[in-house]
Amino acid sequence: MCGGYNYSSSFGVDMDSFSEELMRPVEEDDQVEASVGSGPEIYLPWLSQHVQSTVSRGCKGTNFAQTTSICLNFIREALLKHQWQRASEFLQCYLQTLEDFNSQKRQVAPENIWKLGSEILYHHPKSNIETFSAFADRMKNIGVQNYLKISLQHALYLLHKGMVEDAYRNLNQAESWRYGEMSASQEKLIKLIQAYRGLLDYYTWSKKRTELSRFDTDGFATNAATQDMHSYFRQASVNLHEIIKIPGIWDPFVKSYVEMLEFYGDQDGARQVLNDYAYDNNFPSNPNAHIYLYKFLKKEKTPEDKLINVLKILHQIVPSHKIMLEFHTLLRKSEKKEHQKLGLEVIFAVLDFSGCTENITAWSYLAKYLKQIVKEKHIDWVQEAWSSRKDWWPTFHFSYYLAKKNWKENKILAVKKAFTSGILLGKGCKYFMYVCKQGRKVQEKSIKTMKRFVMKHNTLNSEEL
Repeated sequence: MCGGYNYSSSFGVDMDSFSEELMRPVEEDDQVEASVGSGPEIYLPWLSQHVQSTVSRGCKGTNFAQTTSICLNFIREALLKHQWQRASEFLQCYLQTLEDFNSQKRQVAPENIWKLGSEILYHHPKSNIETFSAFADRMKNIGVQNYLKISLQHALYLLHKGMVEDAYRNLNQAESWRYGEMSASQEKLIKLIQAYRGLLDYYTWSKKRTELSRFDTDGFATNAATQDMHSYFRQASVNLHEIIKIPGIWDPFVKSYVEMLEFYGDQDGARQVLNDYAYDNNFPSNPNAHIYLYKFLKKEKTPEDKLINVLKILHQIVPSHKIMLEFHTLLRKSEKKEHQKLGLEVIFAVLDFSGCTENITAWSYLAKYLKQIVKEKHIDWVQEAWSSRKDWWPTFHFSYYLAKKNWKENKILAVKKAFTSGILLGKGCKYFMYVCKQGRKVQEKSIKTMKRFVMKHNTLNSEEL
């Protein structure tokens, strides 16, 4: 395959040597014609069986564009099948696109080769950091327009491998790199590179803070360490502050910046950052922005009405989020009727999602709240919440099959669901009847209590709802 080359050195050697190997004369036995105008023929003996079967129908040869296109298809197929060695062999021959006679294709070739090569080297079992870095450095210089993008991705790879200092050095070099007039896209990349450098400064600041906590409260060493830590804060805050002003999803950058502001007692600054991140209409919808703001305000013991306002938006974006259980509790405890009514809808909405069907906390909250609401005669609340669910919840939650399954696996869950089904569907509900029958067999007192309540408060039944 491809001259029997050794993979471990393939992406680390000079690209020109690849070209020389690919461009040597074709031997008659292996020939796959590759007509590129007046250019030389390409040596692809190991591709012959693939290329000929694909392009020789009605034609004895293929041109340069067809050959590279077929090679790219084979690479994609190998990647999809996680055949990293095979993909690397095809990629070595795909390098010829760097010399494509079509200037437009030649211009995008470095980026394509980087994307394919980095994916292969990331997963190949014989790959290592040195190989990946050598390939990245070579591709930076071949595709100068992609220098910043490759540098950033290279730094992220090094971070993944735990090489923080090397990643930081890589980002520093990229930040100082210039080639011709700076385009708008390059300016954005520079800001992103600076932001990641700020994130690494935060990482160092965090480590320094941990080290400082082990020192005595007084002394020269403590003062020096404090100043050192603060210098990293200044470096990090400048870059993090800049990136989070640009509309986007900046979760790790925002969290890091807010943590540092809180550490230095700037609560107002931290609150402003989180408010802007959550409520700026120029930013994309992001549930995490509202979660961060909610947790911050909760930690500050903010009045519950303000917490409720924050979680209302989160409820609209992700009604099944686990924080919705806290939201339900806040609403249930509120003295406002509109909040109490919303609390029922919130807990219903949590259980609308398949990932929450066996969430015993959610079922416990719903059962408890239904009991309270029925006693307080707010039947209209239940009817309103149930009207959009009565056609699909019985099958989704209260089938005979689920009754048997829930009773077998988690009797507490089964009892909570049985109570809910009894209230919503009446005493004739199959789920309710099955659990009551099993409860009689084991003389479960909680089931007797549940059954008495449902029989007594038989206001809701399947005909009415």
